[in-house]
Amino acid sequence: MTTETQKETLEFQTEVRQLLGLMIHSLYSNKEIFLRELISNASDACDKLRFEALSNDALYDGDSDLRLRVTFDKEARTVTVSDNGIGMSREEVMDNIGTIAKSGTRQFFESLTGDQGKDVELIGQFGVGFYSSFIVADKVTLTTRRAGAAANEAVQWVSSGEGDYTLEAVDKDSRGTEVVLHLRDGEDEFLEDYRLRSIITRYSDHISLPIEMVSAEEGKENEFEAVNSASALWKRPRKDISEDEYKEFYKHVAHDFGEPMAWSHNQVEGTQCYTSLLYIPKQAPFDLYDRDRRHGIKLYVRRVFIMDDAENLMPQYLRFVRGLVDSDDLPLNVSREILQKNKFIDSIRAASVKKVLGLLESMAGSEPEKYAEFWSQYGAVIKEGPAEDYANRERIAKLLRFASTHNNSDVQDVTLEDYIGRMKEGQEKIYYITSDSYTAACSSPHLEVFRKKGIEVLLMHDRVDEWLVSHLAEFDGKSLVSVAKGDLDLGKLQDKDEQEAAKKVEDEHKDFIKRIQDALGDDVSEVRISHRLTDSPSCLVLGAHEMPVHMQQIMKQAGHDLPDSKPALEVNPEHALVKRMEQETDDGRFGEWSRLLFEQAMLSEGGQLEDPVAFVKRTNSLLIGLS
Repeated sequence: MTTETQKETLEFQTEVRQLLGLMIHSLYSNKEIFLRELISNASDACDKLRFEALSNDALYDGDSDLRLRVTFDKEARTVTVSDNGIGMSREEVMDNIGTIAKSGTRQFFESLTGDQGKDVELIGQFGVGFYSSFIVADKVTLTTRRAGAAANEAVQWVSSGEGDYTLEAVDKDSRGTEVVLHLRDGEDEFLEDYRLRSIITRYSDHISLPIEMVSAEEGKENEFEAVNSASALWKRPRKDISEDEYKEFYKHVAHDFGEPMAWSHNQVEGTQCYTSLLYIPKQAPFDLYDRDRRHGIKLYVRRVFIMDDAENLMPQYLRFVRGLVDSDDLPLNVSREILQKNKFIDSIRAASVKKVLGLLESMAGSEPEKYAEFWSQYGAVIKEGPAEDYANRERIAKLLRFASTHNNSDVQDVTLEDYIGRMKEGQEKIYYITSDSYTAACSSPHLEVFRKKGIEVLLMHDRVDEWLVSHLAEFDGKSLVSVAKGDLDLGKLQDKDEQEAAKKVEDEHKDFIKRIQDALGDDVSEVRISHRLTDSPSCLVLGAHEMPVHMQQIMKQAGHDLPDSKPALEVNPEHALVKRMEQETDDGRFGEWSRLLFEQAMLSEGGQLEDPVAFVKRTNSLLIGLS
């Protein structure tokens, strides 16, 4: 195939053009970061080559001296960033350089807030570092050749960052990638040696590979020299690293434009020797809830990059953590398969989890406002923890936050310890309710008797909450009990007189309850007098281990087959509607009243009616009959 036949022009998607425009204008006040991003990408490319070469030394092709170079040409008005790293094939160029053209683009746009500061952070997390080139350039030319590929298998990508880009097969003498930026008018500052050097020193001094520029020394104009210190920041003593250096390194390792919320730097010596530098991002990535997407922890062995997103180093519920682990005890040719069975990795993972949890505990204790910010970003993910990490279940439980009837607010700021500290005398259980929204939870009829008695109830309205309580049965010796499941048992909170009165009411309405049961048939497991309702006529009560109605609806909509489960219908005999119903002598109309109570209760639980039209007709008919 000839070079010409391999050239093609491709259109950017509409979303991509929008994103480029947004990014250029949002980041223009900090436009120098384009160089940081290109250098970071080049460093990653060299790291990946070093890893692949562990099993295939031929990839070096006689050149194992990895480096990055930054050059400029005042006459041509270009800045060039090049490396001799892994390079890319044509397919990889389309995948990697076209990152923002993938399916997640629309989801990304939906996550934008309109707040420029927050949106800048999101842009960085979306992984568009390469595209920051267009902040200062009106044309970008990328030429790359994959290690191991022939010289005529190189690829050239060219774009002005507007409507389209071209892909063309070209010749390239050496492996690696070269990015040439054709600067816009007015960006002449980036054609000055001192300016480029100062940016590299500020943002990229920690890069462990030499970043070379042409020597500024007279008589050495044809020689290259390293601009950065090329020392691994994480190996330096903590006391020698400034806060700004930690923040800049985070931007490199996380490919994030924003600053981290917190970090933990640990150097472990003894039977195992390793260093970990772990960060908590300030802003959650837009794809946080995609559990299949691998995130965040880079693995090094004796400063040599091994792999990205080493999922064995951090559990799923901490998938937002970014950073690295550098081990002295692992072999350089370690694979993902070896990692899964390695006791050292298990030990490092356990220690890293404890460090992150300790960091969060410290934040929650000494910086509650900052922890509240953290919880707003990652709370729903942390709630996955008790199910995934049994060993740390108690520690995770102390970090959880919930809304509650105590505050009458949807803000999740109540701890389980707070709840226990406010428990009424004689209370032995932690009461909660799950629902699909705060409004539904707060207005549930199941709360009526608890409000009457002044008993606090946790209002859980995240989708993960049902999963959480199924794996967190107790806390500090107190069992967690749903107010919407099983028989109501208030224990010592219900005195003997109340119990006797309740039994008397049940006996008095025994025949009435049987009539409702006969009318509803198999739609309910049983009908009984309610002792939890004070204002509502009826409610549905599930078995102790059954899935809430709103979750059943979600699962069914997702195509899951669920076993048949019939709720119990509880009826409040003191409600005016129920009293009117009890006087009904016509069996047909009584059946309609029974059906109405059931359907009302179903709607209150967040369920969906099989026949909404019939419900409306039934309601209208009964209302007319009352006139």
